[in-house]
Amino acid sequence: MPSKRKVELAVLALCLNKLNVKKKKKKKRRAEWVKKWLLDRDKHTHINLLSELRTYPSDFHNYMRMDDETYHTLLEMVTPLIEKQDTKMRRSINPHERLTATLRYLATGRTYEDLKFTTCISPQALSKIIPETCRAIYQVLAPQYLKVSCVFLHTNPI
Repeated sequence: MPSKRKVELAVLALCLNKLNVKKKKKKKRRAEWVKKWLLDRDKHTHINLLSELRTYPSDFHNYMRMDDETYHTLLEMVTPLIEKQDTKMRRSINPHERLTATLRYLATGRTYEDLKFTTCISPQALSKIIPETCRAIYQVLAPQYLKVSCVFLHTNPI
């Protein structure tokens, strides 16, 4: 007959084993690093629609809130400020996609979560891209379109 000590150790081992099994079952499966449909940006994005809309100027204007020529002028102006380098891990989001996502955000007021479906850009990336692109737009357009009076600058130094 086994000693009382051996029985206690066996019961303790069974309890610990059961706790260990429960912990393993509770562990959540890790989420994907990037969803597959977001990786296929070229296939699913609004950029394809934009290419088609160029043949219909009124529809392009309705979608972008500006004509094609104005869009390209703005794109040329902000590209040096918003262009990113590709890495070994992933391809960067090009200035065309960045500007289009920002203009759609400004035109529609949609949330980043909603915009991710038309832009195929994650909400986390949009939360960085849109403010950065807005700063770039302001930086390139402010000197030409937003003249500040000298009196204001003198009384309110930046």
